[in-house]
Amino acid sequence: MLQLVNPQWSAYELLDSGGYEKLERYGAYVLRRPEPQAVWPKRLTESEWEARCHAWFKKQKPNASQDSGERGEWVLRKGMPDQWVIEYPLFGQKMHFRLGMTAFKHIGIFPEQSSNWDFIHQRIQALPKSEEAEVLNLFAYTGGASLAAALAGARVTHVDSVKPVVNWARENATATGTDRIRWIVEDAMKFVLRAQRRGSRYHGILLDPPAYGRGADGEKWILESHITRLLEVCAELLLPGGFVVLNLYSMGFSPIIAENLLHYYFKKGVSEIESGELMVADTHGVRLPLSVYARF
Repeated sequence: MLQLVNPQWSAYELLDSGGYEKLERYGAYVLRRPEPQAVWPKRLTESEWEARCHAWFKKQKPNASQDSGERGEWVLRKGMPDQWVIEYPLFGQKMHFRLGMTAFKHIGIFPEQSSNWDFIHQRIQALPKSEEAEVLNLFAYTGGASLAAALAGARVTHVDSVKPVVNWARENATATGTDRIRWIVEDAMKFVLRAQRRGSRYHGILLDPPAYGRGADGEKWILESHITRLLEVCAELLLPGGFVVLNLYSMGFSPIIAENLLHYYFKKGVSEIESGELMVADTHGVRLPLSVYARF
């Protein structure tokens, strides 16, 4: 199933894509960034891209000590702020995101995840009202999924190994007006193993693991090596009738792989798993795929 960004989200727009780049509007500002999935030619001319963008990301050339080539710097036009705020409409409520430039081209939000935010909010709203929903968000970044769960009435445990990113998520929660989130700076695997020993259980578990990463104490995370063990433990933490969202940005993983993983580890009580690609359509109708997901 293909999931597109909510067309009612006026603060975001993909203006064009192609030539391994994307041109996006976030609120009043237009950004130009690398995008390895955009292998087709651009629809707009180079002069149109240059005229529209307020900031663009320049990648550094890889070298022996920094061979990924993912780092770089932003070039800002006059009047372009370092930080600004946009809103996302969530079923009559508003999520607030503080955006800012980072050295790895990210700005604090992944718009394609809005489909998952809507799903999370709806699933929590559909849970029995006899008890307060508890949701675990792993690799939680700047907290879009945490905000969606909290605004639906859940108590959220937000786990990420990068302290500045957790602080960023706190800012978003404060701006959104929710205090229903517990903040944990820790390696995801360490956290779930401790939760398993304590007998913790959750109505919903959200996972957005990177292809590669480092934990708070230098723990190495490699998706292909660690995802199965992580899901095995998470299956023990999920309450009957609960829900799971698994999102994968690794270009080597398909929606079927994500679906097969959930079927295997959460087989008890799982009747139907929805899987597919999260994507954004630009103003020319070209769909840019950005991640794969599976959820139930």
